[in-house]
Amino acid sequence: MTTTSPGPSGRTAARWLPLLLPALALTACTAEEPEAGWEATVYYTAVESFHDGAPVEVTGCPVLECEDGDDLLGAYPEDFVQAVEDEGTGRITSGDRAGEYLNWSYDTGYWLDTEPRNSHGDPLRPFVSAAADPEVLPEGTTLRITDCGDAEDVEAAVCEAIQDAEWTIEDEFTPGLGGDRHIDLYLGEETGPDFTESPWYTTLTNARIET
Repeated sequence: MTTTSPGPSGRTAARWLPLLLPALALTACTAEEPEAGWEATVYYTAVESFHDGAPVEVTGCPVLECEDGDDLLGAYPEDFVQAVEDEGTGRITSGDRAGEYLNWSYDTGYWLDTEPRNSHGDPLRPFVSAAADPEVLPEGTTLRITDCGDAEDVEAAVCEAIQDAEWTIEDEFTPGLGGDRHIDLYLGEETGPDFTESPWYTTLTNARIET
């Protein structure tokens, strides 16, 4: 003979079920509903050949494991050097260092590398790597953009590509540039001159994310 653990009778369960179902449904919707009110910006790897300006000598570290170096790293177009500082990374296309990367961070300065890297020293991954304030979204958080928000000038193809990606917080902002409900999405290399004037260089306002 088998026994079962005591529990509510069928009548008792039936009596409470109508009261429980709305609460359970509300809990499920609340847990799964994407959060609105996010700003999403983008960042990218600059490509030297798409930039111009007078050559500027850059000093820094010739290797990754170094800080505040003063070695001569080469001379590059002024516009490219500024883009590297703005975006954090750029691919060199001229001279003996073609194929290498000129990277920059606020706590290291410029350095030469074999890959574009995030603030933790790991390679950046196009349409995967994202940056955020670690107190808001900790490293390792995965998320999706479920709604591109109020930005009417975001082209449909750009919005679709951003929404199709599964993003992971692998990077963080330079101190003072992040903030609550703000994420930065890494797109990979720029695809041509004046990339910042293209539809891909966009900002989503009042976007929704789902973690």
